[in-house]
Amino acid sequence: MFSYPAGCDVDPELLELVTMVIASCEAGRRCRLRPYDRARCTLVYLRKHDTLEQIAAGFGISTATAWRYVNHTIGQLAEHAPSLTEALTSHHTDGYVLLDGTVAETDRVQAPGHFSGKVRREGVNLQVIAAEEGKLLWMSPALPGGTHDVTAAREHAIVDTCARLDLEILADKGYVGTGGTVITPIKRRPGTELPDKHKTSNKVHAALRAPVERTISRIKQWRIFRHARVSPNRLTSVAAAILTLMIYT
Repeated sequence: MFSYPAGCDVDPELLELVTMVIASCEAGRRCRLRPYDRARCTLVYLRKHDTLEQIAAGFGISTATAWRYVNHTIGQLAEHAPSLTEALTSHHTDGYVLLDGTVAETDRVQAPGHFSGKVRREGVNLQVIAAEEGKLLWMSPALPGGTHDVTAAREHAIVDTCARLDLEILADKGYVGTGGTVITPIKRRPGTELPDKHKTSNKVHAALRAPVERTISRIKQWRIFRHARVSPNRLTSVAAAILTLMIYT
């Protein structure tokens, strides 16, 4: 844990990673803060989601400078995020991956389609793919929060890519009808009961899927995803930056 002067609950290795990314792209740029402190600014912003005014006061810089440092570093981190195909082919799997969707809440926006019935607030839809043990493999660009998970999975080419790589996808009932190699729980028909063998199958399916739900809980520890005070359009870069932070540490 480091302080800035308030504590920020990230590992020192993460701070070192961000510092190295910044330093590797310096190219002789002169800044008021050294790479180490710019890394701290960015991690505080993403992890605690303190306001830029608070960060500026904590580091003795202007709000405009804090905004410039944070956004530049987020862009640098986002460039290191893997593509969907890279993520799925760089990690050994047992023939399947775990898929789930989550909504990152945002301030009220005027653009249509951002209201999510799932969380009853405006936000963006993020698709999360994890390995069988729960390791984060990939996080999608942001779509409006009202986007259905099935639509999002198809738009991001998750279904087609996994089918091409011969990977099965374990997903929840929200993905029923997605097609491809997606496997969802067996739904009972109205007015009927599921046979015991199907109930057992659903229990096994739920147990196998549990790690991706824990992965999403870890993602939401980055508090910028709890109630972002930025344009929904910028959350695509934020998601890619946090993906980089989570897969390389």
